[in-house]
Amino acid sequence: MMETNPKKTIRHELVMVNRKKLDITGVLKVESFDHEEFLLQTEAGFLTIKGKNLHMKNLSLETGQVSIEGLVFAMEYIDESYQGEKARGLFGRIFK
Repeated sequence: MMETNPKKTIRHELVMVNRKKLDITGVLKVESFDHEEFLLQTEAGFLTIKGKNLHMKNLSLETGQVSIEGLVFAMEYIDESYQGEKARGLFGRIFK
């Protein structure tokens, strides 16, 4: 018997080269960005990328691919069910 409602496979990958080039797949939406911080909604949750002189080199929401260049300092997934107050604090600053 064939399954009529198959589950969607989550596909999300990060490839970083020398902390200066970042290729990301599975991006659903770019929430916000500037030269120091990006906030992306991915298939694996919200992802923040912090750094210096960050800029979007390539964006295709049809394929879910984003390329970012600049010096990457940190990357962090935001998940309220695991981080509680810390996640709410970051969302509170972003979505004032």
